[in-house]
Amino acid sequence: MDDIYTGFFGLAERPFSLLPDPDFIFWSPEHRHAATMLEYGLFSRAPITLITGEVGAGKTTLLRHLMTTLSEHVTIGLVSNARGGRDDMIRWIMLSLGQRIEPGEDYVLIYDRFQQFLISEYAAGRRVVVVIDEAQNLEAGVLEELRMITNINADKDELVQLILMGQPELRDLIARPELRQFAQRVSAGFHLGPLPDDCARPYIEHRLEVAGARRQIFTAEAAQKVHGHCGGIPRLMNQLADLGLVYAYSARSELVTGEIIDKVIEDNVFYLPVETQRESPQQVPRAGATPGQGGRDA
Repeated sequence: MDDIYTGFFGLAERPFSLLPDPDFIFWSPEHRHAATMLEYGLFSRAPITLITGEVGAGKTTLLRHLMTTLSEHVTIGLVSNARGGRDDMIRWIMLSLGQRIEPGEDYVLIYDRFQQFLISEYAAGRRVVVVIDEAQNLEAGVLEELRMITNINADKDELVQLILMGQPELRDLIARPELRQFAQRVSAGFHLGPLPDDCARPYIEHRLEVAGARRQIFTAEAAQKVHGHCGGIPRLMNQLADLGLVYAYSARSELVTGEIIDKVIEDNVFYLPVETQRESPQQVPRAGATPGQGGRDA
């Protein structure tokens, strides 16, 4: 199944997989700015760095890229989809750093072991960075616990840095009056938006080239329609472009055209979220639609 169309188009692999692969990262102006803020947060020893973005905007791919570029002098832990109250967060963090948690171990003892771990890493010349993904799901009390963690220091050096990544609701959460102390600890941040219109064709061609393409496969019209239907959200663009390749392969067409993208939309095999249809200013009408008529309903 992995070769359903790759051989036909001369590709070494699927170019539009939904897995966050840093090898495929496309450096749009937005992604470069976000990466710069991540690097600034790390090297300026910011207590908390905040990266937000819409679902599918490329936050996780950016994070994977960051993790592949960190030096051996950085110990990194990744916490994904953490649940529970403020006493549970320290357990999540310890597990992400490869530290064993004994069944029924007291919170105070876990916190003490965490501090001792940070001190030992600092003595060994290593910095500890903890990434909290999907942080918009955290309760206000848990964020306050994270703020307290960033207060652990040795002389003038902070022993742990936090990177919080999440959806736009995370910024709304941090803006609450009861979290003003937390907000003051955020020293670097960026909101990752959709790809701009002029990145539509370069984005698709970049992913095709990384996958081994040696010729044009998407027409300019097809690339613009993929971008327009998806509001510039990379994950949605990948889904629609992948289906475009499947349809082109089925028709034995060497090119993915605008008509093929229209056909994918008309056949209702591509799920287009309602909010993308409603909010995207760049959505294009499907073939045959009357002026002023949007794309298909979800």
